[in-house]
This record gives sequence, structure tokens and C-alpha cells, in this order.
Amino acid sequence: MTKHEPAGTFSACPHDCPSTCALDVEVLNDGRIGRLRGASGNAYTAGVICAKVARYAERLYHPDRLLKPLRRVGPKGEGRFEEISWDEALDLVAEKFLAAEAEHGAQTVWPYHYAGTMGQVQRDSIHRFRHAKGYSLQFDTICTNNAWTGIVAGTGKLAGPDPREMAVSDQVVIWGTNPVATQVNVMTHAITARKKRGARIIVIDVYNTETMKQADIGLVLKPGTDAALACAIMHVLFRDGLADRAYLEKYTDCPAELEAHLAQKTPEWAADITGLQVAQIEEVARLIGDVKRTYLRLGYGFTRTRNGAVSMHAAASIGAVTGCWQYEGGGVFHNNGAIYELNKSMIEAPELRRPETRFLDQSLIGRVLTGDEDALQDGPPVTAMLIQNTNPVSVAPEQELVKKGFAREDLFVCVHEQFMTETAKMADVVLPATQFLEHDDIYKGGGHQYLMLGPKVTEAPDGPRENLFVLNELAKRLGADQHPGFHMTAREHIDWMLQNSGYGTLEELEENRWIDLQPDFDSAHYLGGFAHADGKFHFRPDWGRSASPNKSPIGPLGPWTTMPELPDHWEYLEHASERHPFRLVTAPARSFLNSTFNETDSSLKKEKRPEVWMLQADAEDHGINDGDLVEMGNNRGTVTLHARYVEGLTPGTVISEGIWPNEAFPNGKGINTLTGADPSAPYGGAAFHDTAVWVQKV
Repeated sequence: MTKHEPAGTFSACPHDCPSTCALDVEVLNDGRIGRLRGASGNAYTAGVICAKVARYAERLYHPDRLLKPLRRVGPKGEGRFEEISWDEALDLVAEKFLAAEAEHGAQTVWPYHYAGTMGQVQRDSIHRFRHAKGYSLQFDTICTNNAWTGIVAGTGKLAGPDPREMAVSDQVVIWGTNPVATQVNVMTHAITARKKRGARIIVIDVYNTETMKQADIGLVLKPGTDAALACAIMHVLFRDGLADRAYLEKYTDCPAELEAHLAQKTPEWAADITGLQVAQIEEVARLIGDVKRTYLRLGYGFTRTRNGAVSMHAAASIGAVTGCWQYEGGGVFHNNGAIYELNKSMIEAPELRRPETRFLDQSLIGRVLTGDEDALQDGPPVTAMLIQNTNPVSVAPEQELVKKGFAREDLFVCVHEQFMTETAKMADVVLPATQFLEHDDIYKGGGHQYLMLGPKVTEAPDGPRENLFVLNELAKRLGADQHPGFHMTAREHIDWMLQNSGYGTLEELEENRWIDLQPDFDSAHYLGGFAHADGKFHFRPDWGRSASPNKSPIGPLGPWTTMPELPDHWEYLEHASERHPFRLVTAPARSFLNSTFNETDSSLKKEKRPEVWMLQADAEDHGINDGDLVEMGNNRGTVTLHARYVEGLTPGTVISEGIWPNEAFPNGKGINTLTGADPSAPYGGAAFHDTAVWVQKV
């Protein structure tokens, strides 16, 4: 580790993005924050960050930022509040929580959170709070479950080759992710390989994304059909002698069975399912087989379907057939989460957790709040909530149910937020939150290998408080602050975690900014064997019992029993029908990050307005012109937005980019009105890109 700029001039991006960029922070003469830049000394960030974070001062000093605690004075959702003091607000929250507990038991309170910050202290201290009180637990299903289950089913571990190796690859396959919009550093390293080595970039996705426009080859397939493409690629590899049989014999569980299984999974078979041309599949398969230094960078997007875990596993299996894992610049990468091995017991206090406490599925929040017995696991109703780092009234599926639940007069909600989000408008108490440059925290990068410090670099305005303050103060008022973690500052938590994880001290990290935790080449490429007990990559996963970082606390779900035994296309999707002829993908927008940044003027101007992107022929078949105001709907609800003609889609697919505020839609209903919350197999997970809809002109 080397010395870098002095404390107070650096940080790390806190947002829900695998890039987790190392930042250089400009401090102006008046002490205000200026522009943010990527740290050039960090080998993954490599001086490049996304434009929205570079403009972060716009968000930090936004005139609509929440600055004072508020108490609701009008009907729920009307948005009328009065200012109160911090003590009054915290006393009221504690009073309401204790009253709810007295009537229904501790599990009636549900602390609800997610990844508005990825900081290990500010995000995850809420678990210490819930464990100390015996409040309902949260099963995280909104983002990673399908993807992580699918990759771990093959490798046995959530880790892979050094992401910086993309820069020394001869071919980078970017599958099911749009890094130009969502993790720009993937493009930094892929384009470096192109410039320095003549590497080819292949992009596979469901529409012609900004990433695909920079590719040498782009494949646009139907949503939810990625496993069919993967199987056809492997069919060609076996058929044409491009499979590495020595590698397969040494490192995989059942190569002969896989080859026999794939014998009928021809490019012709896959073309009918995916909408691709046979020649496209043949070309990409041969290129993957011929180029040993092929780095497969697998994203999250293609797993956000009901069959997403199967799709991830099938795509990951390609690398085991080619043996590309053996080479620098080769292998399969999705996420490096398992390499960090952080001791977070002081932050989370897992020893305080009661074994009888239920897990409530975060994606099923609409059903939970409207009294669905299955979603509540036959337990008490949820009558009190603390919400940090998430905006479920905008981002959760089945929004009509979510809104109905939040409108309950018998539900007390405290939202700790930076802006008056849709969720905050439904709250009884709103607490103003600090932003990441105004508090201390520490971050790990899922898309790379750095553990990074994010120190406080500027004072917050008078009013906002960090997450840790709120949790510690509430625990004190609730008589549940006996655990030492409730009496520690964020800096003390960071120092404790570092020392108890074997990573030195906070003082050392302040001097060095980050720690590179990338395992050695042989470990990262599984050359000593994969992480299953038999040391093999598993083509045949045991979906009912396979380990998953987000394994369901209530066990595998019913549909897992029909999951394919070997890589295969699985028709577990929300199919189009005569009533719902289109399949909707709700993709990320470049200038938003989930619902963050949809309040800044620059991001709103760049994204312009909510739209549904359609092929001209599909639109004209339904009497829709370019720019028309249309209704898009299904049995969950209806949204209104503008139609836009685009190319680069398969017939019957429509795209809507970005999580816009509900008020941006003419009928006041956001895009997740249409998305379902049905849990994906085998362990749950929201299927945001697997929605059948109709579209008609208003």
C-alpha cells in the first residue's frame, strides 16, 4: 500500500453499484465540496467515475434537501408536516414502537432498509438494532438473490478472477449488464484491452444498450432466454472440438453427461427461443471457443427474471467448458463478495438474534403491509417501521399494494432520508439524514477487490444526522442499548472491524485509503479446485440445498423442484399473451441510480421523461405513433408515459429505463406498479425484467 492525498480530500462512492469507485474530492476555498473525480491511484477505478457522481455537489447542496425532523399533521400521503426537534421526534418514535410491541409483540416492528448506502457501518448497524429488540428480520431479495444463487451453484463461492484482468484479455464478453450506465469501470478495462491488445468486446443483452453500441459484436435476445443461448454456445464448443476436455475431466463434475444433454441444444433450437439468428450464435460460440483469454463478465440484469438463477448458472458454465479459467485475462466473473471476510459482529450483533424471529421478504412488502398471511408467515401484522436507505413506495414491486399498505392509519412509519421521497411522504415521522461526505464509513467493492475508507470530509448542515446516531439514540430510548456497539462512533466501529478482521487499524487505512484484497491468481481462478466439497465446478447443481449467500431462511421455494438438473432453458417466465402481448424490461437509466439522482436537475434534464421504447412495427400494429402518450398495464395496474420508436429490440419486447418519481408519470403511478413480487426459484428474488403488459394509445 502506498501513501496518497491527506485525509479530507478523498472518499469512496457509497451507492448501490459494483464499481464502488475510489474518489478524489475537491474542497473549495470556502470549505464547500466541488467536483468529485475518480482516484487515478486506484487500479480499478483508474481515474474514471460516472457523470452523476462527478456532479455530486448538486445533490449535496440541493435546495430540496431535508434539514429538520418532521411530524405528519395531515392525512397520510398528503405531504403536510410540521417541524419538531430531534428529541421530540426520537421520543415519539420510541413511544410508538413500545406501544406497538405491547399490543402485538416485538415482531410487529419491521426495520426496513437496503442499499442507498453500501457503507458497512451506516447501512448494517440496523441489524444490531433489530437483533437487540427482537424485531422482524429482513430477507434481502430485491437485487442479488437470483444472480448470486446461480453463480455459486457452479463455483461454490462468490468470487472470481481479478476484474482488472479484463485489461489483459483478448476477448471480453459482457453479458446481461449495461456498464456504460451502471458500472463504468468495466468499460475502462475492456476498452484498455481493445486499445492495447486488439481485444474483441462482445455484448449480450435484451436491447441495443449504450454498452452494445460500443461493442464489436452485439447479440439482442428475448428476455429470459439467456440459458438457451448459453446451451447452444456449449453445444457448438463440444461439437466443434473447442471444449477443453482435459480441463473438464479435472475440474468439473459431469462433463460427459453435460455433453450428451447438450447434443440436442443446437443453434437452431436456441434461435427459435432467443430470437437470434443461427449464424450469430455460431459466430459467437466459435469466437469464445477459439480465444482462450476470454473474460466473461456476467451482470445482474439478465438474472432479474423468474428463471434468472438458471440463466446465470448456464452462462457461467461456458467458462468451465472452454477452460478459460486457466489463463490470465480469462475466466468468469460476477461478484467478489466472498473475498472480504469482514468481522462485523460489533456492527450487527448477531449473537443477539432470537432464533424464533421471522424473516420478512423485502420484495413482498406490499403483501406484508396489506396483511397477506403467507407473507407475514402467519405472524402478527406489521404496525411499526423504521426505514433507512431505501424508497419502497418507488422501487418495490407491486406498488399498488405497497401504497395501500403504507396508507394504513394503524401503521406507524419513521423514514430517515435525505429528500422527501415517495416513501417519506407516507411517513408519520421524517428524520433528515446526512450524505456520505458528511459521515465516516467503510466500503467493499463487489465488482472489484478493494476495501476502501470513506471518511467524513465536510460538515453536514444543521439538522441531518447519520444512520448510526438514529439507531443508537432509539436503542437508548427503547432500553435496548446494552450492546457495546450502541456506544461506539462510526470511526470506532471501523477500527474495531479492521483490527478484528486482520486488516490493520483505522489510522493505517486513513494513510493508505484502501486495501487490495484480491486473492492470488491460482485461488481466484480456482486452479486448486472450485469451492464445492469435491473441488469441482458443478454443472449439476442441487438447487434444493445448494449454498447461496442469500439463501432463503424459509428454505427453497416450491418451483425449485422443476428446475433443470443441467444447464437448460427453463420456461418459468411471465409469458406474453393475447391480453398482454408485450414483455417489459425496466432497465436502469444512465443518469439515475435506482431512485437516487432522480431529484437532481442535471439528471432529470438528461433523461427527459418516462418513456416506453418500442419497435416501430410493434407500435404501429397497436396504432401508436412515435411520441404518443400511451397507457401500459396489466392486472397489477396501469401507468401512463410516452412511446418512443427505437431499433435494437426483439419483436414483442418493450423497454422503460429508469425509476422515475411517481409524480413524473401523468397518472402519478411509477413503473413498478407493473412489476410482480412473485418469488423466483429457488430462494426468492424479484423479477423486475420479467413482466407481461399491454400498451395502448391514450
